[in-house]
Amino acid sequence: MTFEEFLWAKGEDRLAAIVSNCQWDLIAAFGTKLQELLRQYYYVGGMPEAVLCYTSHGDVNRVRVIQNEILRAYASDFAKHAGNETQRIRLVWNSIPAQLARENKKFIYGAVKTGGRARDLENAVQWLVDSGLAYRVHRCNTPTIPLKFYEDFNAFKLYLLDVGLLGALADAPASLMLVSNDVFKEYKGSFSENYVLQHLVAILDTQIYYFSKNNSTQEVDFLVQHNNRIVPIEVKAETNVKSKSLRTFVTVDHADKSLKGLRCSMLPYVDQIWMENIPLYSVYGYFSNAADK
Repeated sequence: MTFEEFLWAKGEDRLAAIVSNCQWDLIAAFGTKLQELLRQYYYVGGMPEAVLCYTSHGDVNRVRVIQNEILRAYASDFAKHAGNETQRIRLVWNSIPAQLARENKKFIYGAVKTGGRARDLENAVQWLVDSGLAYRVHRCNTPTIPLKFYEDFNAFKLYLLDVGLLGALADAPASLMLVSNDVFKEYKGSFSENYVLQHLVAILDTQIYYFSKNNSTQEVDFLVQHNNRIVPIEVKAETNVKSKSLRTFVTVDHADKSLKGLRCSMLPYVDQIWMENIPLYSVYGYFSNAADK
């Protein structure tokens, strides 16, 4: 379930409609409430059973029990269907939170286990992707249509199918995620990136990439091809934002391509010459409305 569907499930019909229709003035007016609800979504996620439990009873402990039951069911599926790959799949699966907590979120085989190599673990990664339990986002070297021509198969990031399950797998406590605003800056934005990615997957019928430079800290979190437009996307977990990588990408390195960046953050909507900023809770609505134009 998307964040908008989570709002409907909580009976927040008006807020769901405001967010879905990108009514920026109203979204700004209800910003504090929407941030609170987004914190809840980061914890609960979009798995229907977890959402039903939370919206019916508000029991965060029971929500975590349900999430852990889902994770155990997946682990059981590994053993039932993966044969000799079972242990390697478990190692890759359990490494995802730590991989996403790194500043550079590129998947590192050596971080799965000491001496881990692509030839030993690639099948395990592919099994998780093929089963729909993880999303693989490859690097794209050039922001030119079609992006697939410039895909780098040797570099990728790996995300979970659901932000709530990411929290459960990482054993992130409810006290941190539901009460403290620190959830938006902890784990170096991994929750926010996973949240944005799963909403992009839900709305866009296209491959999603990211961009980074070798021997440089410059990185654009996501790169998508949408309505004959290349959209570089930066995800910021807070209101304190700096967009040096995105600005350089759009205005310097690829100034000849007339790109316009998209930043997803906790700031209200603003349209600048080189970039639009949208609130994190508006990602699905933004691309849904763009698809209708």
